[in-house]
Amino acid sequence: MLGNNLTGYDDTIVALATAPGIGAIAIIRLSGKKAIEICNSIFPSKNLNIQPGYTLHFGAIVFEEKIIDEVIISLFTAPRSYTGENIIEISCHGSPYIQQQIIDACIQSGARMAKPGEFTMRAFLNGKLDLTQAESVADLIASNSAASHQTAMQQMRGGFSKELYVLREQLISFSALIELELDFSQEDVEFADRTQLYRLISEAMKMVQHLVDSFRMGNVIKNGVNTAIVGKPNAGKSTLLNTLLNENRAIVSEIAGTTRDTIEEVLNIDGILFRLIDTAGIRVSTDTIESIGVQKTMEKIKEAGIVLYLFDVNETSVEDLQLQTETFERESINYLLIGNKSDIAGLRTTQETFSSIPGILFISARQHEYIQELKDTLVQKVMRGDINTEDTIVTNARHYAALQEVLRSLLDVQQGLDNQLPGDLLSLDIRRCLHFLGEITGQITNEDQLDFIFSKFCIGK
Repeated sequence: MLGNNLTGYDDTIVALATAPGIGAIAIIRLSGKKAIEICNSIFPSKNLNIQPGYTLHFGAIVFEEKIIDEVIISLFTAPRSYTGENIIEISCHGSPYIQQQIIDACIQSGARMAKPGEFTMRAFLNGKLDLTQAESVADLIASNSAASHQTAMQQMRGGFSKELYVLREQLISFSALIELELDFSQEDVEFADRTQLYRLISEAMKMVQHLVDSFRMGNVIKNGVNTAIVGKPNAGKSTLLNTLLNENRAIVSEIAGTTRDTIEEVLNIDGILFRLIDTAGIRVSTDTIESIGVQKTMEKIKEAGIVLYLFDVNETSVEDLQLQTETFERESINYLLIGNKSDIAGLRTTQETFSSIPGILFISARQHEYIQELKDTLVQKVMRGDINTEDTIVTNARHYAALQEVLRSLLDVQQGLDNQLPGDLLSLDIRRCLHFLGEITGQITNEDQLDFIFSKFCIGK
């Protein structure tokens, strides 16, 4: 790990910690060696240098003999703070003018504006968080569903890191023993138990494979699922969108081809975000605008995580539907067949008509029939099982890429043991595995990598 000797991270920073704009209260945060000293210079009400940590103080912010605002000062002393440094949080009134005046006063008194994510970066550099926990802070702030919140919270509390730390320590132990063997190569001795190492590698591969497999679920929880509602004109796509959203978002008309562009909305089902895309009906058209809409529909189908193919059960033949499903299968498209307007002929009659095609869900979008069944099926189709956010779930693409490298390295070690490779070659593969494990937790990193990771945070966090 780098420690706190990176350039530019030993001074005092300031930023607005709450969302910008007008509100009842805003919080301005300072962190660094001179945080208390700087605040003292603009807060004459009390001498903060002699106040105990983790206390609140009421008074006025005064700069150049002008009272800016009456505030509450929260005092946190190093090392027991979020960043591990002295932290001052100034709770002021939520006027943007007041916020800027206080920040300017802090800057003129010796602070500088914080970079995006710099407070959390300092927490990482000072050992308050490892890199996976630090990154989960950004995920927690961006969480927009119960599942994404729970997953981010579980990772921030170290659930992901603990498993990797244990594995890394075990591999380091074996690596040290194998490298010790190299010093006694002429004596032909073995300090590392190959049987025990093989058992560790096998168990580690199962754990890492589980983490790699969890990324599909994690990506769904974090980013949602692009869900394209497609079908022929007048199949009821817009009606279905409105029914799922419980509002009249899309124009519904008996005239075929009225949806000329894609309409996108977000639906939360059991903590999973489905990004619903109502598309133009698929058909050959001489209307230029409608043709462009059909072209966009085809693009959305290719981008979608799942396609809801909606068809009118009273207007669609079994042969046409069979051809459509064959197209989806050929293109490897994840799809769900939905037979709409089943209330007209009756559900039992409709089911008998299409009995030769499995997996059809019959609904009536207009009558709101079997919509809950559709929602339940959507979650099952996407998650392929129960959602358990108490488990360790990988949501970060950087972690996923590194874990794939860890898995490859473990496989190389296992194959090396199978082929009875010498210790020096086994050691190289173990070192490579340790390198990628360290990249995930931040035990091996560099300044450019940290700047990239934390630049995606909001300023003030």
